[in-house]
Amino acid sequence: CWAVSFGKRYNIEQSILSTVYDTGDLKVFDLRQNMLLWDTNLKNAVCGVEFDRKEISMNKLAVTTLESKCHVFDMKTCHPEQGFASVTELPQKSTIWGVKHLPQNRDIFMTLAGNGGLNLYKYNYPAKRVIKDEQNLDKGVPGTLTLLNENVLSTQPVASFDWSPDKIGLACLSCLDQTCKVIIVTKLNTYQQFL
Repeated sequence: CWAVSFGKRYNIEQSILSTVYDTGDLKVFDLRQNMLLWDTNLKNAVCGVEFDRKEISMNKLAVTTLESKCHVFDMKTCHPEQGFASVTELPQKSTIWGVKHLPQNRDIFMTLAGNGGLNLYKYNYPAKRVIKDEQNLDKGVPGTLTLLNENVLSTQPVASFDWSPDKIGLACLSCLDQTCKVIIVTKLNTYQQFL
């Protein structure tokens, strides 16, 4: 297992755990019922995983891989055969080691690349998040991703990243070139959050 993330922790009786593996497997467990809720294979080793918020009902799950892919799953509706709807982006031409959602706006997140780069994205919801398929079953509709900014800050991979919970846009990161950087991302307050 390469990474884990908790979600759906809005009360003491609910908890979801998402795990990702070097085989490309993504598994979502319901810890209350002690069962596998859903799994899929992304065909590449998975490095990072994070729910957009831990303290709400499942909404979005971002997953990053060795082969430069970032997947965002809409976790509201699970189709019995197709699973959760997702959008996939190829942001950088290197491994994407992780993903971190902005605490003040769950629709904005940063990806951490092996080339020392950071990409800032905004998830855009579709007009309808759920439609009916041919068999009249609920099926999720994926949104789209908008690249807001990109910047290479190091010659080595970005190993860790964290947003400030108090100051919007303030963040710190560490890279494998043995540096620790404090950065400020401006104008994040101009993006509205989907409610």
